[in-house]
Amino acid sequence: MARIRQCANDPDEVLLIMEVHQLRYFCAIVRAGSFTRAAEQLGIAQPSLSQQIKRLEKDLGTILFERLGRSVRLTSSGEGLHKMAIGILQQVAEAESRIAALNEGYDSLRVGVIPTIMPYFIARRIGDFTRRYPKVNPQFREETTSQLVEALQAGEIDLAVVSLPVPKVDIVCSELFREELLLVVPRKHPLCGRPMVNLQDLRNERLLLLKEGHCLRDNVLTACTRAKAELRSVFETNQMESIFELVRAGFGLSVVPAMASSNAAGCALVPLRTKSYRRIGYIRARRHLVSRPMREFTSWLRLIASVQ
Repeated sequence: MARIRQCANDPDEVLLIMEVHQLRYFCAIVRAGSFTRAAEQLGIAQPSLSQQIKRLEKDLGTILFERLGRSVRLTSSGEGLHKMAIGILQQVAEAESRIAALNEGYDSLRVGVIPTIMPYFIARRIGDFTRRYPKVNPQFREETTSQLVEALQAGEIDLAVVSLPVPKVDIVCSELFREELLLVVPRKHPLCGRPMVNLQDLRNERLLLLKEGHCLRDNVLTACTRAKAELRSVFETNQMESIFELVRAGFGLSVVPAMASSNAAGCALVPLRTKSYRRIGYIRARRHLVSRPMREFTSWLRLIASVQ
């Protein structure tokens, strides 16, 4: 099993020996915020994950996480290790990428997608990709942008489809298209028949939002701020479909991406007078070699974006 050795400059410090998979587990817990969620995302049993972290803590002679009920928080030692682990995993990912490029039979591709893009833009068209490129084996994971950026930096995925920008110096961003944001209201809402609406007209309406961490939430709040609209947030969720269900029930309204319009049955979509958009694109780690499967997938992304 691969090991990383770090020889300390201070003679009083000990030689640290860490296994690469332990660092990946460690970074996964930092991203997920809990052992339970990290184990689910990694596809391993939680006791096994806990055992690996305890072993790492024992080897390092320090505690990496503060256990806070169901969640965890990095200790000062954990924060120091996290910065180092990201750098190590980036180097490992770069080496794996270069080796993969030399291997003719290498065709796997690890792709991250945010939840407000996956079901509407990727999932509905992925059959077309597999028909065009039968030798590429895409593996997907769905997480928020911040989680996918950390996964890229840790070498756990090859690229991600997200909402831009992602202001990180070690991340390369490529825009695909700009997508209009639309107001979604119940069919019987007074604004239903209007050709367009000003967000200021929605004062004191009940606003349904995605939870913090979702880029679309930031897009919606930015649109409201620019329009000087004061709306009351009464519901937050990780699921777009929950928002559509509540709108259908007349409980409130929201602002959604145009690509989600096919899920708006029973609702009405109304354009905003002051147009608001989100930028859709893909990102990769700057140090990651662009492999053949990556080139084919991004070429396909540009193709489907051109007819979006």
